[in-house]
Amino acid sequence: MCLCFSKWFHLFAIFHALVATPILSSTDSSNQFSTNFLDIAKKPEVFDWMVKIRRKLHENPELAYEELNTSKLIREELDQLGIPYKHPVGVTGVIGFIGTGNPPFVAIRADMDALPIQELVEWEHKSKVDGKMHACGHDAHVTMVLGAAKILKQHEKEIQGTVVLVFQPAEEGGAGAKKILEAGVLENVSAIFGLHIAPNIPVGFVASKSGSILAGSGFFDATISGKGGHAAIPHHSIDPILAASNVIISLQHLVSREADPLDPQVVTVAKFQGGGAFNVIPDYVSIGGTFRAFSRKTLEQLKLRIEQVIIGQAAVQRCTATVSFYEEVAPIYPPTVNNDELHMHFQNVAGNLLGINKVHNMPPFMGAEDFAFYQEVVPGYFFMLGVMNDSPEPIHPLHSPHLKINEDGLPYGAALHASLAASYLTKYQHDGSKVAGRYHDEL
Repeated sequence: MCLCFSKWFHLFAIFHALVATPILSSTDSSNQFSTNFLDIAKKPEVFDWMVKIRRKLHENPELAYEELNTSKLIREELDQLGIPYKHPVGVTGVIGFIGTGNPPFVAIRADMDALPIQELVEWEHKSKVDGKMHACGHDAHVTMVLGAAKILKQHEKEIQGTVVLVFQPAEEGGAGAKKILEAGVLENVSAIFGLHIAPNIPVGFVASKSGSILAGSGFFDATISGKGGHAAIPHHSIDPILAASNVIISLQHLVSREADPLDPQVVTVAKFQGGGAFNVIPDYVSIGGTFRAFSRKTLEQLKLRIEQVIIGQAAVQRCTATVSFYEEVAPIYPPTVNNDELHMHFQNVAGNLLGINKVHNMPPFMGAEDFAFYQEVVPGYFFMLGVMNDSPEPIHPLHSPHLKINEDGLPYGAALHASLAASYLTKYQHDGSKVAGRYHDEL
């Protein structure tokens, strides 16, 4: 899914223990689409088509802002479906439109980028690109929004407004959602829905919650400089390794001694690089890591204190330090916060489609998602979709080179996307402005 879901395995390993009680839902007229859409998504002509697309995407992964062939495939499929679109948006993104072209507007989003990981799963459709893999399921995300588009196009006359299809680049640290917003193509959208595959949730099940569901996150990188020399005469040197070690210990105190225990925070140093010989003190050391929290205010405070601690502790050891947060290329991701009203809508639609016993609540998790950028400007809702494999093999987490997903989950994601969007338009009609300009144009 994203830059920071490598530990999702631990979350979903305790999934059933923590969320054994299903969310209750009620039947609503806005759910008239749900069962029909799932039936359509499971038809061989739709399911087989989705599987073919997903496997083609999986074989040809592209990294952030390099999704040229992925974007081309999406446009070709939209052309075949007769769906107008804008391209390029946010470098490689594609924005499609289904419905009247008039308000209300509701969006469904798929991220397109892969990860710099060498796939270790041996199967017919293994990645053909060395060092790149769809290890976070974005190939499935694109496929399911295309599946929803195929379903919605068949019911276009019933759509009471416009569904906006958002095929977004660079979720994995590149903040592609931010570029989509900056392009202005979602200015009239009243709500947006997104999902992420979950390899530890069974097919046909979903999980989410209202309010904060994922943390915000940022990265930091620091260079601590001293004076190199022979390890046998350390008093002639200024040791940056010792300074970096003190920095790391002090950074842990930001959470253990400065943070409110009721305000979850994480500071992790995950990189330490320095020296190349047993008997040489290096001139400098590089460290780096991530910080996470459930509020923008806390993230900004952590950022401030991380810089102060690194520079201050380096100075104590007679070293100097520079700190970078890479905000120009990797902006701080805000927390993912689900809208309460959309949560009720999700409960009703998913309960009607799947059965209320398959719609579960989930605890907040310290992973992050750039879907949160959308939620800062428009009501949004993000949920997890089960794609657990039926095989007895071990279940591997997202961002693993061994990740496998169960393609039987594709129809559920497509039907949920389509149902959430179409029923939203039925239930939440309101005034708005028509999207300006031609739909099938080069921006």
